[in-house]
Amino acid sequence: MTVAVLPFGDAHVEKPRAVLSARGLSKTFGGFQAVRNVDLDVHHARVHALIGPNGAGKTTVFNLLTKFIPSTAGTISLDGADITRTAPAKVARMGLVRSFQISATFPQMTLLENVRVALQRPNGQAVQFWRSLGSLRNLDRQALELLERVGLQDMRHRLASDLSYGRKRALEIATTLALDPRVLLLDEPLAGMGQEDVSVMAGLISEVAKDRAVLMVEHNLKVVSEICHDVTVLQRGEILTTGDYETVSNDPRVRAAYMGNEDA
Repeated sequence: MTVAVLPFGDAHVEKPRAVLSARGLSKTFGGFQAVRNVDLDVHHARVHALIGPNGAGKTTVFNLLTKFIPSTAGTISLDGADITRTAPAKVARMGLVRSFQISATFPQMTLLENVRVALQRPNGQAVQFWRSLGSLRNLDRQALELLERVGLQDMRHRLASDLSYGRKRALEIATTLALDPRVLLLDEPLAGMGQEDVSVMAGLISEVAKDRAVLMVEHNLKVVSEICHDVTVLQRGEILTTGDYETVSNDPRVRAAYMGNEDA
């Protein structure tokens, strides 16, 4: 694997390759500049947080990266391939997958069935809508492995509608991993969770990032400080700074613009 060697005092720190990159990314709505000249690198096997106050442009950047809206200027690349003008569905097939803020599962299916359905695309069965759930049992082994990875294997026969909110989000992570993403984008994955679920989900995100890149929008700064290798701070559609959490949280511009007097 190609790595960049970065100076760190007298030592050298190896940072994995950048899987997702944006250069000069900008978006204008009418006369309003929502995103301006964003440069971003998301690295393999690292969790990268995108933070900032409400209205900073975080969701717009997510929408630009996943091609839900077209950029006004700039470029986006995935593992070196230019995807700036690539359709959203193709980008997802290439391995850039987004998990939305609102949990999206099939409530009247079991957990196992939810993951089996998600596994249809990577197994070449995505357009075979007439297939019964029973005919998909050849995907059970893969589905169970994914449920085990998110800690839900013992609940595989329960309906998704019976799950707590936090466990629904874990199920959603499993169905997203079924697509075998190279980059996983998480939109406020901890929103609406109790503290116990927050801790479980934070650990799950760290586990998932061991073999893929993760970019997340998140307001829980405690979790960001604990699990994120890199943090980018947005303000009014522009990047204030990027670095590790300690560096970013001690930047006076960040404190003034975003953290205020909060103990970061």
